[in-house]
Amino acid sequence: MDQRKLFWLLVSAISTVVGFALPLIWGLVATIPILALCWWIVYRSDWF
Repeated sequence: MDQRKLFWLLVSAISTVVGFALPLIWGLVATIPILALCWWIVYRSDWF
């Protein structure tokens, strides 16, 4: 799977869970750490 597709798939999945679990403002604040986490998982961790 392409790394870009995997990155956006992870971002979408985690953001959806956070969107349901947290209030709106906290969900928006959590977007930056989610992006950083997904970037690290896909590009830096060598898991994929």
